Amino acid sequence: MAIKHFQKLITFLLVVISFSCQQQDQRRDDQPGQAFKWKENAAIDPAIARSLDTLNSNIENRQYGYLDEIFIAKGDRIIFQKQYDLNYDSISWGKSGKMGCGSNMCEDSTQINLYNYYHPKYHPYYLKSNQHSVQSITKSVVSAIVVNAILNGHIGSINDSIYPYFSHYDLSDSMQQHLKSTTLKDLLTMQMGLEWTEEGLTLESKSDVTQMELSDDWIAYVLSRKIVAAPGEQWVYSSGVSQLLSQIIQSATGRDIRDYAEEMLFKKLGIIDFYWKTTPSGLSDTEGGLYLKAGDLAKIGLLYQQKGRWDGEQLISEKFISESLDRQVKDIYQDGGKEGYGYQWWISVHEPPLSVALGYGNQIMVIMPEKEIVAIVYSWNVFDNGGSYVLGDLFKLLGKIAKTPNSSVSNEDGQ
Repeated sequence: MAIKHFQKLITFLLVVISFSCQQQDQRRDDQPGQAFKWKENAAIDPAIARSLDTLNSNIENRQYGYLDEIFIAKGDRIIFQKQYDLNYDSISWGKSGKMGCGSNMCEDSTQINLYNYYHPKYHPYYLKSNQHSVQSITKSVVSAIVVNAILNGHIGSINDSIYPYFSHYDLSDSMQQHLKSTTLKDLLTMQMGLEWTEEGLTLESKSDVTQMELSDDWIAYVLSRKIVAAPGEQWVYSSGVSQLLSQIIQSATGRDIRDYAEEMLFKKLGIIDFYWKTTPSGLSDTEGGLYLKAGDLAKIGLLYQQKGRWDGEQLISEKFISESLDRQVKDIYQDGGKEGYGYQWWISVHEPPLSVALGYGNQIMVIMPEKEIVAIVYSWNVFDNGGSYVLGDLFKLLGKIAKTPNSSVSNEDGQ
């Protein structure tokens, strides 16, 4: 009898152990991407180290205004990472205008909201967390989500007409016809053909983006703009065009882009902590509403470097990675082709090639896929502080890093 009881006990324990292992495997499956961690750097070429010291000194001396964080990596190895402790309660003191009210300038709590760009509760960090507003870098992240939806079959083709996604709106006859000939690619490349004033203006200026953010229905506002060109013929930077992508993802997947991105992209990259603003109509703000930690945003850049592949899974097709970072629009300013535009990415003529995502207040993500370099800069230069733009000096530094052999940038275990 004792032997039988012992055998039953062994069988029971094996079942428990098996179930426990299945649960652990399930937890691992629920959180793919968690195995990835940025590797700390241990050795840097002395010339690069001196350049980094100079950059750091310039940042601390406020040469670039209010710069909050910088993160630079080559491959999966961190070259430089630092967060600068700025007191935005003091910085925003006495500031008010169309963009909002500072720490002591709001008349009541209703003015302290997610579209008050002066108050430190939500900008530049979300509720004192490490999640920083990336502003229009959101657009580049959204482009990755859109092409992920194509890969997963939720959207047929980048050349599909966008009209079916907006047919339920009250549209003029001319707008209906315009949307029928407008493709998803036209939106991603900012060539929709609608009148829009935004580029070169601050949020203190009257522009279409400020008017859109004040409206109750952002999509309706965009689709009420004047048609000025056939789709695909004229490049005009437009946050409104990027906002249309929020509606497209919701219509195509049946889910808000925030929820879709969390399951299909972010969790797989190990991006767990993020915040995404919501518009008055309930759609996520895809023109500038995303908040991410610097290291998490850098994972998006690393995904592009790896041609859309992560942890053995193709999250974005290699074809779309190539197209996204190609000069789909070769001469956006009609100045001889110094700047181009891909799928919500700025494409520079620098050598080696640079792909850049930019956001209001001097948010920057630069990737150099051929050199496996990604750099993130978080700033909040929305106040009149007289700082110079860091982008030029950053480009010079990244150019030096690109020329450095991989053996000069190693992690702690020498791999």
